[in-house]
Amino acid sequence: MESLPWPKGQKLVHLDLKGAPPRVEYLHKLIDLFSQLGVNGLLVEYEDMFPYEGELKLLQATTHSSYSREEVLSLQEAAKSKGMEVIPLIQTFGHMEFVLKHRTMCHLREVAHCVGTLNPHKEDGVKLVMEMLRQVVELHPDLHTLHIGADEVYMLGEGEESKLWLASPGQTVEQLFLIHVAKVAKAIKEAWPQMHIIMWDDMMRGMSQDTLNVSLLEKYCSAGMVDVWAASSFKGSTSVHTCVPNTHRHVENHRQWLKVAASVSATVKLKGIALTGWQRYDHLSVLCELIPVALPSLVTCLQLLTDGQFNADTQRKVTEKLGISSVEVENMERVSAGEFLFPGRTLAHLIVDLNSFLNSEDVRYFEKNMFVRGWFSPYHQHRKMVSPLITMQIHRQASTYLTVLQQKVEAVREEMVHFYPDSTVQEWFEEHVSPVLIPLQRIRDDITVCLTGMESGH
Repeated sequence: MESLPWPKGQKLVHLDLKGAPPRVEYLHKLIDLFSQLGVNGLLVEYEDMFPYEGELKLLQATTHSSYSREEVLSLQEAAKSKGMEVIPLIQTFGHMEFVLKHRTMCHLREVAHCVGTLNPHKEDGVKLVMEMLRQVVELHPDLHTLHIGADEVYMLGEGEESKLWLASPGQTVEQLFLIHVAKVAKAIKEAWPQMHIIMWDDMMRGMSQDTLNVSLLEKYCSAGMVDVWAASSFKGSTSVHTCVPNTHRHVENHRQWLKVAASVSATVKLKGIALTGWQRYDHLSVLCELIPVALPSLVTCLQLLTDGQFNADTQRKVTEKLGISSVEVENMERVSAGEFLFPGRTLAHLIVDLNSFLNSEDVRYFEKNMFVRGWFSPYHQHRKMVSPLITMQIHRQASTYLTVLQQKVEAVREEMVHFYPDSTVQEWFEEHVSPVLIPLQRIRDDITVCLTGMESGH
């Protein structure tokens, strides 16, 4: 197979902090790892982890502490020492849930029941966005580039003011979108004339899914958008609740981008690529894969971009760099000691082990096995008319599963607190463990009550 390395340009790793924000010490370790893999920039989506001040202080996270000003500066210093640029990603139109969820901000929504989209007709909305940007820029003294988000602006055009505006002949939702983005961009250029601006493109595509990527890129360039970026994914794009990523799925995404880059090289200059790793689909959704368990995917994708192909040699380079036996985190085994090669490797291993147990059919669907459905149905429980022999067998099996599960849970919990705040640890367990743990506990406890009632004659 022909080698198609990624063209020279920036390689950014996206740090999505709107869920499971890593402790700063772990971010520093990640920066060290990234620097060895050809990464020269971080796309940092702060959301509620930024230490907003004054009237915007209410935007700070409440379930855990936002990063301090000193921590934000230390992140930049660590990146700078490794030759990496830090590019803040601040949403300015869609995905503003962390802002518009607040009662004092809800009047700025496009429609009342859509928490994420800003009303483009209110000047206070632009003032709010610019104050957010001002505080971010002020805390990034060497800043050259801002990412203004602007993806997935749901329900745009559905607000009453928008409907009135759209009632005029020739005015469209696309124009409404561009007017707001242009207004924000103009304000940024007036405040910081040398600032480069990046944004997501999904609201501008306006083409069917059958349209070739090549044509799309050429369309942007012909419209005067000289710097075009690619955005791939190393995690957070499989499903909203994925716990463990599939490396090969993300490898295929990057292989497709390599083909696109090669096919447009004569007409389009790609500024770089951002490897996105979403931690939530939006501020109010559940957690996607945590960073430690996604590192094999990220490192493999970065190696693929360097090599221009994915083969046995590519996989060997990755496994040697991380000290593991497979690029698939579900199959990896340690082949070297220490965490320095793969920061968070122990946690990744424990998560994979726990996830495997949680998804084993006997455990996850215990309530639906033949014995529970046949001898401990709601009918039996209501009448306390059960077979002691079989229900005791069910009880023993549920208790055994619970013992094993609790041991695995404790091992993950003890390791996870070194990387994430307590609130993240609690959320992760409620999301992934509780749906399995609670039914097992309920069956065990209900059997105990039922058998005790039978023994006492009630």
